Amino acid sequence: MVLATSERHLHETSPTVQYPESGLIPESIDIAIVGAGPQALTLATHLIQKKKSMRERFIAIDPAGTWMQQWHHQFAAMDIPHLRSPAVHHPDPNPHALRAFATDRSNELFPPYDLPGTSLFQRFCDRTIQQWDLADKVAAARVSHILPGRWRKHRFQLVMADGRSLFARRVVLAMGGGAPLLPEWADAMTSTYPADRLCHAQDIDLRGMNLTGERILIVGSGLTSGHLALGAIARGATVVMMARREFYEKLFDTDPGWLGPKYLRQFHAEPNWERRWQMMKAARNGGSLTPAILTRLRRAARQNKLTFYERCQVKHAEWDGTAWQVQCDRPNVHDCIAHQPVDRIWLATGNQLDANQWDLLSEFRSAFPCPTVNGLPILDEFLRWPGSNLFVMGGAAALRLGPVARNLFGGRLASNLIVPALLKNPGVRHAANRLGSQPLVFATP
Repeated sequence: MVLATSERHLHETSPTVQYPESGLIPESIDIAIVGAGPQALTLATHLIQKKKSMRERFIAIDPAGTWMQQWHHQFAAMDIPHLRSPAVHHPDPNPHALRAFATDRSNELFPPYDLPGTSLFQRFCDRTIQQWDLADKVAAARVSHILPGRWRKHRFQLVMADGRSLFARRVVLAMGGGAPLLPEWADAMTSTYPADRLCHAQDIDLRGMNLTGERILIVGSGLTSGHLALGAIARGATVVMMARREFYEKLFDTDPGWLGPKYLRQFHAEPNWERRWQMMKAARNGGSLTPAILTRLRRAARQNKLTFYERCQVKHAEWDGTAWQVQCDRPNVHDCIAHQPVDRIWLATGNQLDANQWDLLSEFRSAFPCPTVNGLPILDEFLRWPGSNLFVMGGAAALRLGPVARNLFGGRLASNLIVPALLKNPGVRHAANRLGSQPLVFATP
């Protein structure tokens, strides 16, 4: 199949980034952070806040060579006007820093609960990077493999795609959302078609597109599908939105109770990892749309610019040389799609996190086996890979942190566990218990 599922998506880098042959990579470092997105930036600011001298003891590694590049790219590529998270969620240790930064920009905080505008958030992150003196702390490279310390005792060897190496005593994986999750029919497709006519959402850039007169099928029920639909309509297309469930609205992707002890106390008290995974699955409850986006989509449907196909999915799709011929699994309800040529199919079907499939850890996993539940590693209470000094942030740490692990607030939760361990704080053994007994930031709307 033409759809790309390459490892670059694990490293929070844009498809347009060119990997440089040289960069500021030292021979050795105390702490190497793989990734330079919001989670990595959150860890860096929290680390320096606790101990200023730690600034000289870590380096972040990302193909872009700059902080937050892929985050900003994705928001711009999908015409996303503002974040889904309230203004208290961001990489700075002070939860009120963004709202203070926006004192003269109140029109860039969107209702409800002061959701930061995309441009405001980018400028705030730039200010945060400058304030914490982090601009030169990202090396431009792609980590290809992480090897256990065979040549230098108690150190990891990080092998770059261009052949360079870095030795590090501790490593933190702060990578992106995993490989694209494709429907079975798309993953099994063998017929040829133009590469831009069947794309996963993370490979779509609406900027500069002229879609006048085109019909686009968007598969998926989450917020990404809504942004893509509105962006396509604004560029002259008519859209069909298809999902296996009904489209439904929810202000946040998880209940705000997951930001504090209301739900986290019970979650951390659950000793069964499989039941924890089930609790997370129920909390996220699949993809959802914000009330504002769903209102706009319904308005577009009334204007005959959009059609909702609910509780159905693609059964078969074939490129006939000029367009897609699509059949769904409910032809008695949605027979019309079989008679409408579709110019493009966009898959807003999310990503799959599976630590067992991470190529960069292939040899490391052999030396340090780690049990997993549905692809998520069972980490220790400091988010360490068992038996090693490899730490994990983001969605892959969800069995410890809960369903908000991959969100901005999840970066704060992770940092509150990882930073004391990196500092060798004697009180670190109690950090996990504190996490479950009180909120780290009172951010509930």
